[in-house]
Amino acid sequence: MSYVIRPVRPGDVQPIYEMAKSTGGGFTNLPPDKRSLAAKLELAAKGFARKADAPGVDLFMFALENVKTGQVSGTCQIFAMVGQKWPFYSYRIGSLTQHSKELDRTFRADILNLSTDLEGATEVGGLYLHPSARSGGLGMLIARSRYLFIRNHRNRFTDTTLAELRGVIDEAGSSPFWDGVANKFFGMNFQDADEFNAKHGNQFIADLMPSHPVYIAMLPEAAKAVIGIPHPSGRAAMRMLENEGFAWEKYIDIFDGGPTMTVKTDNIATIKNARDSKIAGIDESLGENAGGEKVLLCSGKLADWRAGYGWIEEKGSGIVLDAISASALALQQGDPVSYVPRN
Repeated sequence: MSYVIRPVRPGDVQPIYEMAKSTGGGFTNLPPDKRSLAAKLELAAKGFARKADAPGVDLFMFALENVKTGQVSGTCQIFAMVGQKWPFYSYRIGSLTQHSKELDRTFRADILNLSTDLEGATEVGGLYLHPSARSGGLGMLIARSRYLFIRNHRNRFTDTTLAELRGVIDEAGSSPFWDGVANKFFGMNFQDADEFNAKHGNQFIADLMPSHPVYIAMLPEAAKAVIGIPHPSGRAAMRMLENEGFAWEKYIDIFDGGPTMTVKTDNIATIKNARDSKIAGIDESLGENAGGEKVLLCSGKLADWRAGYGWIEEKGSGIVLDAISASALALQQGDPVSYVPRN
């Protein structure tokens, strides 16, 4: 195992900033602003240090580190409970059916309703991998590690989990959905609105966004075409979410129209299928070319939590772990671990 997922540290600001600059926009949880990112890392440190075992406004932020080189090439986040500091807005796609007796016609209109239905949910987001790390199952590692963290700190999270997928952004960095809907009310382009939201929150949405429904039929074709559609780079992420049990329940992001997917937290596949055990032994003969089952495993609590891939064999009431993974995760015989098969 060459990579581990661990809580962020102050020294991670620069590599995460470099990644943030390469996202291409629309990545609200990873703004390309070093001061904002430093503030997120400070907030995460408080979340990992908080002792109360109950949901709060915590942010948990993680880094993907190459244990051989120390290089950070990925990051992800968990928001324990959204919509507490400021409202958590989504559009919910609904419909309105009307009938005229005189014309003998029924008309059904699809509409966008501004909604705060998802306030109080846990959110997984902020996942980004450097292009050099987009192979070898690292995307799955960083995505699923969040669910193991939630499972092993279950009281700190709520009963519903959501994930916002970035919507369609054109080559110029503009959002067809924003241009067709919100730009009419805010008088600012998508890049400026996205940056302002990342730095200051979305209270300005409540201040300026009209509360009445928006009829989809009245939108430009370019805006209608991207409603509920993920950015091309997010299609694999959407499939992984679906494999975990997430579903699209007609909620979309108010900025770019991307899909917001939800699931009951205890129904997340990784959470349901994970098992707890202890290290019964460490074996140098286990590994990719030497047998054993490849799993995603984690150990520790809060700031001491770590996750990564490893090779195991079951032995009695415990597991035998390969030596490389044991070293990377600082595990010894007798230590408790949680693990789930690598699907």
